[in-house]
Amino acid sequence: MNTEPVLRRFGPEFVAEQLHRYGKRPPENRMLSYDLAVLDEYEPWRLWLDEQLDLLPEAAAEAFAANLWRDQNFWPDVIELAAGAALRRKGFTVEFERLWGKLTPDWTVVGEDGTPVALVEVLTHSPQRGTSAKMKAWHALVERLKQIPVPVVLTVAGDPSRPLDAPDARTAKRIAQDLRRALLSPLHQVVFRSQGYTFLLQANPSTGETMRPPGMRTILVPPSNMAGIVSARPVVAGIEKKVSKYRAVAQEAGLPLIVAVGADKFTGLQVQHLDNLLEGVSTLSVQFNFGDSFIHHPVEVDPFNPPRWTMPPELAGVLWVNNDFPFPTTWRPNPAPATPAPPVLTAQEDIPSDLSTAGT
Repeated sequence: MNTEPVLRRFGPEFVAEQLHRYGKRPPENRMLSYDLAVLDEYEPWRLWLDEQLDLLPEAAAEAFAANLWRDQNFWPDVIELAAGAALRRKGFTVEFERLWGKLTPDWTVVGEDGTPVALVEVLTHSPQRGTSAKMKAWHALVERLKQIPVPVVLTVAGDPSRPLDAPDARTAKRIAQDLRRALLSPLHQVVFRSQGYTFLLQANPSTGETMRPPGMRTILVPPSNMAGIVSARPVVAGIEKKVSKYRAVAQEAGLPLIVAVGADKFTGLQVQHLDNLLEGVSTLSVQFNFGDSFIHHPVEVDPFNPPRWTMPPELAGVLWVNNDFPFPTTWRPNPAPATPAPPVLTAQEDIPSDLSTAGT
């Protein structure tokens, strides 16, 4: 493990490099975590990441540093590091990817006497494949339209029965040219058609007057590509796969098996959705934004027979990792585990005050 402090991986030199490499690129060619990598307000995040990597073996720290800022890696890596940080806050030492037979659980929890006391595997709930690319494509059009000096708000009309395809870079450029001409025209229009898309001028529902955003620029509120039903059912399916993979190792070692679970910000998933499944509560949670036309394909809901999940006996419990900095955790124990978790894990987490106010 690293014991000597190292030069900050994500310090001022890193920020300068990111600004130089990506600052002049169009938004669709930047990582979605670009703001986190460069803005001053996210300095506490970058400092926290540096601290977490300094606690890993050098090879693992270098691998994290090389891959962390990629769109497909950012939240899974952050949730994995946050799970390790939460276990340390509870007074444990943790070992990253210790070899148990032929498997390497993400974290091996070690007690004060150096004896392993639990195995922890991490699971991150991510958006559907292709979501990041679609969001980037829409964001590229948003940025192009901001260059039009007409303070209006636009949305995109879409088929409510299916998601709206995002425009490619060439199409976005043509749309921006068409809308510039139309918006700067003396003719007053509320509907604009370009390249197969229909854009709608938004009005204040109270007054009927055209919405005027602050500043002299056109604002497009695009489809979010996040709209839909939010459910923990895909997560519990993933938890059961983790249990199936690691149950034999945990049983042979005589250790409790814990799955730490977190979610990408874009999924909208929260611990309450897991609680609903654990308690068999009949709720339906849907997330959507102002610019969304398609919400979700029809879904059948039986309020008298809501889904309920029972943890498998080999699972000691679920450690929920919140995706808000500084990533507090919530413990959800298995009421009837084959091997219970250490009692300290069941205690309510107390985030240090210097962390709980950072980055807010």
